[in-house]
Amino acid sequence: MRGPRHPQCTPAHQAGALLLVAVTFLLTRLLSAPPPPPPFPTPGPRLSAAADHLRVYVYAEDEVDGLRALLRGRDGAVSAATCLKGQWGTQVKIHQLLLRSRYRTLDKDEANLFFVPSYVKCVRMTGGLTDKEINQTYVKVLSQMPYFRRSGGRDHIFVFPSGAGAHLFRSWATFLNRSIILTPEGDRTDKRGISAFNTWKDIIIPGNVDDSMVKPDARAVQPIPLTKRKYLANFLGRAQGKVGRLKLVELAKQYPDKLESPELKLSGPDKLGRIDYFKHLRNAKFCLAPRGESSWTLRFYESFFVECVPVLLSDEVELPFQNVIDYTEISIKWPASKIGPELFQYLESIPEERIEEMIARGREVRCMWVYALDTEPCSAMTAIMWELQRKVRRFHQSTETFWLHNRSIVNRDLVEFRQWRTPVPLP
Repeated sequence: MRGPRHPQCTPAHQAGALLLVAVTFLLTRLLSAPPPPPPFPTPGPRLSAAADHLRVYVYAEDEVDGLRALLRGRDGAVSAATCLKGQWGTQVKIHQLLLRSRYRTLDKDEANLFFVPSYVKCVRMTGGLTDKEINQTYVKVLSQMPYFRRSGGRDHIFVFPSGAGAHLFRSWATFLNRSIILTPEGDRTDKRGISAFNTWKDIIIPGNVDDSMVKPDARAVQPIPLTKRKYLANFLGRAQGKVGRLKLVELAKQYPDKLESPELKLSGPDKLGRIDYFKHLRNAKFCLAPRGESSWTLRFYESFFVECVPVLLSDEVELPFQNVIDYTEISIKWPASKIGPELFQYLESIPEERIEEMIARGREVRCMWVYALDTEPCSAMTAIMWELQRKVRRFHQSTETFWLHNRSIVNRDLVEFRQWRTPVPLP
């Protein structure tokens, strides 16, 4: 008795089997391969969908006793226009843009965040308040804010635009240790070695780039092609007695054809003006940004507008919007301990194609250094609001707030929140 007959394996069958194996192999490789990198993201599209619930109340300067002094000085003589100038102008710009923000509310009960305006860096520099007066005035202001007391400051926002950060308010560790601080500085410490920056609650913001350089259709100084740039790298800054900067000044003397580092004079007939400064900055492929008095440097942000690849030489630096930006695509960070000829050797080894790629990526992201309305799809304020909406809490509590069965918020004396009288006790 014969068994069942099996069909013959013809050459056509063999070819089909081989084709099936090849297709299976290719599909497996394709599906297991990492996806291509997405287009460079900006927070704008995500913000519009995620921040519908975001409402920010901005305190008025005449609303709280003492707040005007933090904005105008003890005599009210410091103007907003004065404080708008220079790298610390973010203290004014953020305030003014929040007053025009689509997320602003005039109803404290509707707000889930509160902004406390202050130009204290500028006021201090212009002699409007002493350090002691700044400290006393902040405490006085905070004691007039029941909503600050209600949450322990967790839902209140403060801007400290300089390298000193929140240390401008000497008692920050007592009163603002839970609040949201906007600052360009992530590592600055006081004499006790305590940093005011907390990566889990605070937000790093970009420095204030000169307005004449951020207008896309009317930039005061335009970039030049890489092939026409005279130097490999430049350092445009004062030495300030800092080790890294002093090394760069010496290297510029040893390698004058590779590194430009002119002496910057801040006054007198040889003072380097803003336009000349940016013309120097654009004349190199790489812009070196070493640590100064603090870890952050405005030069990092300025370099993007002359299309010069920034090289960070500041180990402790913190950069803004790290949830959105991959800084390996647009910049280089080099150990400060290795500032020397090997840095130049490394920079010279980078192919021009890669430099062009980094510059192109930088063009896409630099809009996030521009302080413009949060209605813009990409701006510093759009990114800041995107960061802020992630910090919104539905419920507010502190060690000094309690609640009852009827959902009322009370203090230790069981006084309902709306009946709290100022000045409220502070920690």
